[in-house]
Amino acid sequence: MDASVLLCDFAEAVNGKLYIQGAGWNTLAADTPASLAVAVLVEVPWDQANRKHQLKLDLLNEDGVAPTGEGDEPLFHVQGELEVGRPAGVRPGSTLNIPLGIRFNVPGLSVGGYRIELSIDGTPIRSASFTVIKKP
Repeated sequence: MDASVLLCDFAEAVNGKLYIQGAGWNTLAADTPASLAVAVLVEVPWDQANRKHQLKLDLLNEDGVAPTGEGDEPLFHVQGELEVGRPAGVRPGSTLNIPLGIRFNVPGLSVGGYRIELSIDGTPIRSASFTVIKKP
């Protein structure tokens, strides 16, 4: 299974399409709350359709640790199941796409490197990295 992960200002999945705005950034200012989005396009191989798969997205720092907020809860953690069926008329061997747009807010992060990591069925598939820098 493969996927694309893109950091952006806004992402939404509607009718099988991703609507994305402000994509491609990789720098945030430290100690500044931010509203972010992650655009994900999961490419499910033909032979993996009609099966449930576990999906997980996590915000991790450069040490691979999830930053926490109040109550030691991760600042960003999404998990769930995904399953796609084979539509009538689709040729055998085709990939089947699942678009996801996830919006979230983060309090000000400390200076350093971060990534949003996508895992499917317990295997890291793709990540999108960014750096938090001191305010100019």
